[in-house]
Amino acid sequence: MEYGYSVLMAAFSAALLLYAGLMALFKDYKMLPMRARVSVKPKDEKRYMLRLAKMIALAAASPALSALIGLWNVPAAFVVLLVSAVLLIWLGTRIKEK
Repeated sequence: MEYGYSVLMAAFSAALLLYAGLMALFKDYKMLPMRARVSVKPKDEKRYMLRLAKMIALAAASPALSALIGLWNVPAAFVVLLVSAVLLIWLGTRIKEK
């Protein structure tokens, strides 16, 4: 399977984007896993869910970029995945702090 890595990363990115979209649409705090709900008690649950959905959608861009690069060069795709994940998660924390 020549494009197995790209297909897997694209599916993972799509799943993350779907989850982020559902979180942004419903803004239901109970969509989070129980252990996450126990450790975080936000004042405004709807606002918290919207910001978390933005952060997850941003993080989903990393495997999507890696999938695109993986169509041409898989070792380069690993590098893109690591570098973009670090950069986009850092950027996501900046969005969440505002």
